[in-house]
Amino acid sequence: MSTPISVQLYTVRDALAADRDAVLRRLAGIGYAAVEPYDPTADPEGFRRVADDLGLRVSATHAYALLTEDTNAVLDAIATIGTDLAIVPGGIPHEEFTTPDGLRRTADLLNGLAERAAGHGVRIGYHNHWWEIEPRIDGMHALEALADLLAPEVFLEIDTYWAAVGGADVPALLGRLAGRVLALHVKDGPVVKGEPHTAVGAGAMPVPAVLAAAPDAWRVVELDECATDVFIALADSHAYLTSLEAR
Repeated sequence: MSTPISVQLYTVRDALAADRDAVLRRLAGIGYAAVEPYDPTADPEGFRRVADDLGLRVSATHAYALLTEDTNAVLDAIATIGTDLAIVPGGIPHEEFTTPDGLRRTADLLNGLAERAAGHGVRIGYHNHWWEIEPRIDGMHALEALADLLAPEVFLEIDTYWAAVGGADVPALLGRLAGRVLALHVKDGPVVKGEPHTAVGAGAMPVPAVLAAAPDAWRVVELDECATDVFIALADSHAYLTSLEAR
């Protein structure tokens, strides 16, 4: 794996709101060499300055604001923080993933964003939860059916945990989506809705098999909710993933 292990900053959202720079320093101290922000419009110049000072790459950014704010301004902010990958992390009604017409509308939305983003040197991706996995369209998970409708430049960030919660065989899903997946959200836990996550490697996810199925994708650790100290869980996650890479 040539890219460093990244971390989705939503994991530390409360601490980040209190002291962004201290949180970034702490993550770098743990060993993370990349981060994935979730709000690129929040002081992009300041964020870029601190990230550069710490040697942190920006693997990608979530950009819900692409659906709600001026697209050009959001794309400018994305370029400022130092990435060319912008991911829509939700915001599309769950019902759109239950019918072929809904998937076509979703694909049209994402393809349109991708066309606009290309002028800024940015690629658009989509990040799944369980509701894009549970419905079946023509015998496929809805996310797979959506992928067939997306323009070639639109990529996927597969949240491996939520894919499992939605009923997918995650390694097999990644194999079928090969070439479309540029990033993975790597998380662990009991694979049950509503239950807190654990450090990666401490739960029920088959993490080695998942990672082997998408060897070139960014590994982005995310713990939506954690029953233990989140920074300890992030340190344990980084240590576990690093040990896998060393094998």
